[in-house]
Amino acid sequence: MSETPESILLPYQRRWVADESQLKIAEKSRRTGLTWAEAADAVLSASASKAAGGTNHFYVGSNKEMAIEFIDACAMWAKAFNRAASEIQEEILEDEDKDILTYTIRFTSGFKIQALSSRPSNMRGRQGNVTIDEAAFHEQLAEVLKAALALTMWGAKVRLISTHNGVENLFNEIIQDSRAGKKRYSVHRITLDDACRDGLYKRICQVRGTDWSQAAEDEWKNNLLRDTATREDALEEYYCVPKSGGGAYLSRALIESRMGEAPVLRFEGSAEFNGWPEHLREAEMRDWCEKELLPHLTALDPGDPHAFGEDFGRSGDLTVIAPIAIRRDLSRFVPFLVELRNVPFKQQEQVLNYIADRLPRLQAGALDARGNGQYLAEQTAYRYGAGRIEAVMLSQGWYLENMPKLKAAFEDDLLSIPRDREVLDDLRALQVVKGIPRLPEGKTGDSKNRHGDAAIAIAMAYYASLMEAVEIDFTAAPGSNSGWNGSADEDDNNDDLAEAIGGAW
Repeated sequence: MSETPESILLPYQRRWVADESQLKIAEKSRRTGLTWAEAADAVLSASASKAAGGTNHFYVGSNKEMAIEFIDACAMWAKAFNRAASEIQEEILEDEDKDILTYTIRFTSGFKIQALSSRPSNMRGRQGNVTIDEAAFHEQLAEVLKAALALTMWGAKVRLISTHNGVENLFNEIIQDSRAGKKRYSVHRITLDDACRDGLYKRICQVRGTDWSQAAEDEWKNNLLRDTATREDALEEYYCVPKSGGGAYLSRALIESRMGEAPVLRFEGSAEFNGWPEHLREAEMRDWCEKELLPHLTALDPGDPHAFGEDFGRSGDLTVIAPIAIRRDLSRFVPFLVELRNVPFKQQEQVLNYIADRLPRLQAGALDARGNGQYLAEQTAYRYGAGRIEAVMLSQGWYLENMPKLKAAFEDDLLSIPRDREVLDDLRALQVVKGIPRLPEGKTGDSKNRHGDAAIAIAMAYYASLMEAVEIDFTAAPGSNSGWNGSADEDDNNDDLAEAIGGAW
């Protein structure tokens, strides 16, 4: 791929071509030139020798015009790369009930690029990479894909490229399953904004011979959006949001079906409590932990690995801490939740440490590190090790990658959470915003005094439970009565060292 001119392909096109995944899929804005970049990749593959990884490339569009456009782009790239190739040839394929016109370019490598119709039987007896373009608009996508995937048995690659065509379309389902980890497609997402950030409109100006300005780009983009029939059409065409994809991300019925008998333990700081000296606050909070938390912590199965997630709040929002156990069958359950409202930083740290210190086989933790939450995330990483504590800066990318996995866990009955009305409200607050499942701005809940806090903590906990972390244990150095032959001072020093190491983990 190093032969692809850097000055020709835009960054998102280069990322697509550089991705060597056997299965990859692109949800994209209309007319972003991804198929044009795919044509470059096809030429590089078909013109290479077999020893260099060369192979045939088959293009399956949803209509004849797309096939011609792709083959023309391939011819242009073959000339640009100086790859010896035949002229575009029209060929007739004999099918079961009718002849099918195809367009072909042959290379001196012995391989070819061939544009086929979307008829599933066209894939029979062939071998090579396959591009299914505008996949969401194929009438028989499932059958075409089934035929194409059969080619992967011998190492071929399959690429799906499309604008969305409805939330219930198979194309969208494949994307959601891939993000949830159920399928192994590498997913690329290219909205109009993404493409413009990478220089799409500047390239359009370059081709047209006009001057670029930010004002002209903004007007161009606004005109595209205004010219669509409806707002939903604009979101689907340019922002990768399939129609009917808005609203609550998790249904009430789904959430309630995964709720079990587990408590939500709540503590709210008062003006009096928050005004006490720290040692008094520490003593009061320790008493609360031993009364409210310890019975649930001692009831945990010592054989199960555990992790935890946390969403931070100080005065406006809640801090929610969600321990999570990983059962032998790899299902997860949240044995209890802790909600802290208006609690000083040091006491939040105290409660978190009290829980984490007592979680059996602690594997990992994920903490909200936005704003003031960065302090608690940083201190937790110091205490338990940066290798298994992740400070998460919540972003659209994080939501896009991890919320589908959380939803899949609910759908597959692999996650159980406490039965609580406000926890339900927090999870119901997750919305699909411009194609991304996330919390919208503004308060949630009936009293508008929450912001989906439990939803984020549970998502963080599930995320932490999937982290590739390793349990770390230690063995204390022998004490003075162990038969160690060193001096008493050496024994004391080793005891101190063991204690220090144990505290760090």
